[in-house]
Amino acid sequence: MSSEPGLRARKKQQTRQLIADSARRLFAERGFEEVSVSEVARAADVSDATVFNYFPTKEDLFYSGLERFEDQLLAVVRDRPRGESIVDAVGRFFLQPRGFLASDDPQAVARLLEISRMVAESPALLAREREILSRYTDSLARLIAEQTSAAVDDLRPAVAAAALIGVHRALIEHVRQQILAGDHDLARLRRSTRSAGKKALALLDQGLGNYGLGL
Repeated sequence: MSSEPGLRARKKQQTRQLIADSARRLFAERGFEEVSVSEVARAADVSDATVFNYFPTKEDLFYSGLERFEDQLLAVVRDRPRGESIVDAVGRFFLQPRGFLASDDPQAVARLLEISRMVAESPALLAREREILSRYTDSLARLIAEQTSAAVDDLRPAVAAAALIGVHRALIEHVRQQILAGDHDLARLRRSTRSAGKKALALLDQGLGNYGLGL
């Protein structure tokens, strides 16, 4: 009896992964806009309703791995060492290469370029990306407020979260612009992204009071 819930959870996770993998394969072959949810369902051998049970929108199929990113981000803040600031903890997390950018696989550049083009050319994916980043901002703000025992009318947790997720947004755009502009050297792209991220985080760490003063 005790093993049954675990078995059900594993089966649900396997079904979810199968649907996500089928969607990614079809999107890679034909592009996001050209693939329907029904085609994803057929490829995964499930019903349309089953797909929507796991992924409320077609865009969620494309961004299926980002729940884990959000969980990791919040864990970094929640579990940071004593004496480490929130900016330092989040910065450490953001500056760590991940996904295709961190890969040494020869196919990683092609996949990163493919994904970057797909997002850049799809208003629906760009809109969903903004929604996801907004969700990150809200969840991070709630955690910062909890961690700092902020009063209900204290705007600083929301401002801090917006600034930090703004760095993440800028780094995403940096990678996307560079790869679409033809920079396909992943080692160089990792270096430039890390350098840009460090500068952005240093600005937050130092404060904005003197930024642009006298220009």
